Amino acid sequence: MEFFRIRRDIPFMRHALILNAISIITFLLAVFFLVTRGLHLSVEFTGGTVMEVNYQQPAELEKVRGAIASLGYSDVLVQNFGTSHDVMIRLPVKPGQTSAQQSDQVMQVLKAADTGVQLRRTEFVGPQVGRELAADGLKALAFVIIGIMIYLSVRFEWKYAVAGIIANLHDVIIILGFFAFFQWEFSLAVLAAVLAVLGYSVNESVVIFDRIRESFRRQRKMSTMQIIDHAITSTISRTIITHACTQAMVLSMLLFGGATLHYFAMALTIGILFGIYSSVFVAAAIAMWLGVKREDLIKSGRREGDPNDPNSGAVV
Repeated sequence: MEFFRIRRDIPFMRHALILNAISIITFLLAVFFLVTRGLHLSVEFTGGTVMEVNYQQPAELEKVRGAIASLGYSDVLVQNFGTSHDVMIRLPVKPGQTSAQQSDQVMQVLKAADTGVQLRRTEFVGPQVGRELAADGLKALAFVIIGIMIYLSVRFEWKYAVAGIIANLHDVIIILGFFAFFQWEFSLAVLAAVLAVLGYSVNESVVIFDRIRESFRRQRKMSTMQIIDHAITSTISRTIITHACTQAMVLSMLLFGGATLHYFAMALTIGILFGIYSSVFVAAAIAMWLGVKREDLIKSGRREGDPNDPNSGAVV
């Protein structure tokens, strides 16, 4: 399905050097902010108090957040838990206060706003659990990267695997750099978004790599740069349809999903935008600079008329 078709190839690779220089600068800035500012980790990673409260009527989460904010908590996770009457509250550690004291204070302000609220459960999540979650998150990220490299190496060739992983890491580091620069809360939901962006970005790279392989088979008189430009140009319509639909859904979460989904949707928005950019200008350009050629993707020895190769026309 195509909304339009561009008849003349766009010379993307002609500007690859300048655009990748911009990518390197952006990447280094993201690393700088990560090192100097660090991530603003949520309660899941740092530890804190978890409360479950129940309302007699559907809870108004914004009012709950406002009541808790009056106690001096700027970063509090408030979300429905199970039903619209049940609310889960995650409070960060407050120096000089125990978990019981925190929950008592919160219940006082909540009861002042609604006398029907009841405390169902309260517990303390220690920082040790947070360190384990952080370690498990890094392991998950490492396993995803290793899996992508293996997949691309088997599906295509090692040069594409290297290019794809560099492009994917480019997206991840830039997302983390945004969160470090603006000190947005980094939670488990954001980590899930980062992992989703990895899969989403590699899918775009695979589509472009597959079209490059197809173009190498069909366009035998083109240079490698021309082949890559032709492959990217021929996938533009598909890219616009796919990413526009995905971004529309993510933007709906960002604008109407409330505080619970805000940073999750923000991470996806950044990841999708940079994922398109990196697949075209980072992954494809690096594959070109690594010296990818027709022989890397097409098995040699097939001659014209080979019934097992419908694209054969000459000795490859």
